[in-house]
Amino acid sequence: MRELLLIRHGQASFGAEDYDQLSPIGEQQSSLLGEWLAASSPAPDLVAVGPRLRHRDTASLCLQAAGLSSPAVLFPGLDEFDHHEILARHRPDLAGPGALRAELKQDADPHRAFQRLFADAVARWISGRHDAEYSLSWPTFRANVLDALQQLAEHPAKTLWAFTSGGPIAVIASALLEAPVAQTFKLSWPLVNTGVTRLRLSSRGARLVTYNAWPHLERLDDPHLVTLR
Repeated sequence: MRELLLIRHGQASFGAEDYDQLSPIGEQQSSLLGEWLAASSPAPDLVAVGPRLRHRDTASLCLQAAGLSSPAVLFPGLDEFDHHEILARHRPDLAGPGALRAELKQDADPHRAFQRLFADAVARWISGRHDAEYSLSWPTFRANVLDALQQLAEHPAKTLWAFTSGGPIAVIASALLEAPVAQTFKLSWPLVNTGVTRLRLSSRGARLVTYNAWPHLERLDDPHLVTLR
């Protein structure tokens, strides 16, 4: 049996100048994941990472905690879309430095306010009516992700760990479930940082086994460790 674990990165630095860095919680989540995987999963024959710093750092901390030194292989198709551009096309007034943070600070619940704004921006992106306005259109992003899945599925490795983001995981799950493409990101919103989605690989392709599991966080009974952003 061949298995692919799709792992969402640890909590990044929401609200900071550079989002693409793990927060202290994100670092802890990544280490806890490694400890749990060392006890519950075979060591990976392939470690795949997206190109973002948060992907690489999550993988590094996870592998270190698992006592592994497997080199990571870059898979560009595991990259996340540029959320700054997606938001800026939806709300051009938020494109300037600090504009988004200033907007969110006016709300009593910045995380919820960002979710509403982001969901509307993504809906515009995937609608198909504005593809020419984006440097990476939704059809191209989806095709890139599914190409990465095919590369991973065809790799001879028996156990694969892939560190990526919520967007690619949602695209893959949606495709395997044959869900309506327009509903893809409904699968993305509840994804937990360092949550694990497990796929079984065979000659017939990939099959979804479990989605968005986080037993490595639940066992500590600390709700602060379970984050979505």
